[in-house]
Amino acid sequence: MDIQVRNLTTEDYKDLKRSMEKAYGGDTGDVWTRENIVDLIEVFPEGQLCVEVDGRVVACALSLIIDSKKTNIYKKYYEIIDDGKFSTHDYEGDILYGIEVFVHPDFRSLRLGRRLYDARKELCEQMNLRGIVAGGRIPNYHAYADKITPRTYIEKVKRKEIFDPTLTFQLSNDFHVSKILKNYLPEDKESNEFATLLQWDNIYYDPDAKSSSASKQTTRLGLVQWQMRLFKDINDFYDQVEFFVDAVSDYGSDFVMFPEFFNTPLMSPYNDLPERAAMEKLAELTSEIVEKLQEFAVSYNVNIIAGSMPIMEYKKLYNATYLCHRNGKVDVHKKIHITPNEFKYYGMVGGNEIKVFDTDCGKVGLLICYDVEFPEVSRIMADQGMQILFVPFMTDTQNGYLRVRACAQARAIENECYVAIAGCVGNLPRVNNMDIQYSQSAVFTPSDFAFPNNGIKAEATPNTEMVLIADVDLYALRDLHEYGTVKILKDRRKDLYAVNLLK
Repeated sequence: MDIQVRNLTTEDYKDLKRSMEKAYGGDTGDVWTRENIVDLIEVFPEGQLCVEVDGRVVACALSLIIDSKKTNIYKKYYEIIDDGKFSTHDYEGDILYGIEVFVHPDFRSLRLGRRLYDARKELCEQMNLRGIVAGGRIPNYHAYADKITPRTYIEKVKRKEIFDPTLTFQLSNDFHVSKILKNYLPEDKESNEFATLLQWDNIYYDPDAKSSSASKQTTRLGLVQWQMRLFKDINDFYDQVEFFVDAVSDYGSDFVMFPEFFNTPLMSPYNDLPERAAMEKLAELTSEIVEKLQEFAVSYNVNIIAGSMPIMEYKKLYNATYLCHRNGKVDVHKKIHITPNEFKYYGMVGGNEIKVFDTDCGKVGLLICYDVEFPEVSRIMADQGMQILFVPFMTDTQNGYLRVRACAQARAIENECYVAIAGCVGNLPRVNNMDIQYSQSAVFTPSDFAFPNNGIKAEATPNTEMVLIADVDLYALRDLHEYGTVKILKDRRKDLYAVNLLK
């Protein structure tokens, strides 16, 4: 059997008419005329789809583009199609309006309707339209009309307590009911003249873009597993940083991330000072280092997550990471949860802001090491649209590292996002409290068919200085949110619990 989904042509009309007559039980009043089909193909050829089986057209889907600001989608069917004149079609519109779908009854076991719906969705994505809208009959409603309202009927169909051949099919194809229409098709006695206004949302829709083909949005991450070493001066440190930025940029990376406290080798001249005083001296270098990293971000065309560094503000010592955008902008995140040792040795305090940052590669979140062990923070970020969570960390022992790793992987699953972690390796003599490091940098993914079975996109060799490069597909996240095996963010019981950003 040869099955093809293609655009309808005027030469297909004879087959089309036969299939329509079979689909509608021989009622010629429901059959589109040749003039109708010719007009539709003339005004919008891309929107007229058919399925050919062994050389015969046995199924069809017809559609228009309408402007939702100019055309009232709640009108009656014949008003929307202008009684077959199709004057409402507008190539500059934002909605693909489905005006017909039928399948020859002898071929319904082949699920050709699903193929047509999939082709419509693909067309909607390619033309960068906001979604698909269609009026849907509820042909089994007449059997329940004396007992329940249309709204109750629809809810029961959703819960599979009632089967409706039209609505059940549409719901299974990811459409949702946005409104109940009255007198949509006045002659539809089976539906008691009621209909559903069905909608499918294009998750790839970009309101700021003109019509364009939907393509995979791949973002390349570069993680630096940084070897702790002593530097003779700050310029020597910059040379090492630039080496990695240059290397990652050569691979076409969109982001490069350094680990937490990756600049602490610069504390060695202050090792005779108390720990707090030494960290304050290091904080004096932070603004200069950030300015240098910003220059690297622009000149090497890569967004840099600047590990983390100490900063002093109003006599308070924070642990902060910087996002140096390749367009010259700089954002900062202050570590929210300070570890007992950070407080004990340095008197550090936590930041008070939870924020997602817009980049040229989507929305990203920044957390520093211990922060990732508190799931509430990244959940709030997920609600703000976070797609990638970057976590620079520093751990001295394997058990500390595994705690960060396990929590980071959990955050990827529960928030349906990517999580990248990068840490330091090696030893650092002559710097108090920074003497040993353990790390295995990695990129974690959600857990579903579009991602690796173990939820690990890539991981570095443990305790070895290296760069880890990994590509992540942001469109796969959108698909996951809408069509995943499980929908963790959508299925939360907000009637029982909630995580809110207090202000």
